[in-house]
Amino acid sequence: MTIAFYAPLKPPTHPVPSGDRSVARALMAALAYAGHDVTLASDIRLYDGAGNADVQAQLARDAEREVARLSQTPEAARWSHWVTYHNYYKAPDLIGPPVSAALNIPYLQIESTRARKRLSGPWAGFAAAAEAASDAARTIFYFTQHDAETLRRDAPDGQALVHLPPFLNHMHLPAPSDLSGPLLSVGMMRPGDKVASYRLIAEALTLVPSHVDWRLDIAGDGAARDDVTALIAPFGDRVRMLGAVSSDDLAEFYGTARALLWPGVNEAFGMAYLEAQAAGVPVIAQDRPGVRDVVAGTHPAPDAGPAALARTIATLWTDDRTARQAAQDARDKVASTHLMPHAARILSQAIGALA
Repeated sequence: MTIAFYAPLKPPTHPVPSGDRSVARALMAALAYAGHDVTLASDIRLYDGAGNADVQAQLARDAEREVARLSQTPEAARWSHWVTYHNYYKAPDLIGPPVSAALNIPYLQIESTRARKRLSGPWAGFAAAAEAASDAARTIFYFTQHDAETLRRDAPDGQALVHLPPFLNHMHLPAPSDLSGPLLSVGMMRPGDKVASYRLIAEALTLVPSHVDWRLDIAGDGAARDDVTALIAPFGDRVRMLGAVSSDDLAEFYGTARALLWPGVNEAFGMAYLEAQAAGVPVIAQDRPGVRDVVAGTHPAPDAGPAALARTIATLWTDDRTARQAAQDARDKVASTHLMPHAARILSQAIGALA
């Protein structure tokens, strides 16, 4: 198959690293691994994070021009399928449905979010466009059971929903952590949910018993760095702020980390969980939608608060046997479900069914 790929939220060529960019790149790699000829159809970003009607109108005009261009380009005549990653009310796919219709090829989506409550308010037009794009998809791949709930509720007749577990852009597991290093937190420093996770981390650390000589490295940067620094300051040199870390350097930190500490407030699923577990790093998180789909073992409910996280920190820091069993369970989960070959099979089977 010759597949046109598009990611309206953030193209895989975007210069700023993020989970969305990593997933987009992994999806293109998995499609290619499955034997398909994959082309990035467009790198236009259709994202409005502020709910600005003027911005949305300009993006819609940009999309119209791109649709006209793609519908006439000679390369488009070769495409057998169109696949869009991450259609939702802040970044609707305004390009894939009309181009697919013009070319008379199947249109598919990966990680589409239904949010009908957004059909009024500052994103009303974009939300309607995202719903229309979801309705147009012959097949939607979903990452988590939480995502599937609204997709099933609002699916039009004949639409196929396929579970595609989140996956790493790797064929095999890396070498396991020796668990000799500090705890590790990995997260962008953005206001809102990310800072909420950092706040929970700080609250949990204050509750860890004094005899537990924990240490923590934090990999991440962003607009809320000062807020995170203030939360962590009371712990002095027990916490090391690493700033933005490259993927190669992060792999080295995973190679010694004792555990990944990230509560996961409103995380869709979190690629760091998969990266850590692939390296045999146990995860300390809360039992939240999305997170529970990718994290091995059992974890405290959010209403158990920071005290429950503190108890898990103390156990994994002081009990080698428990830590090593959690590490093995983590690697087994990723190996069985969250590597590229598994994802490529699922993608290829569903795409082939539409040939």
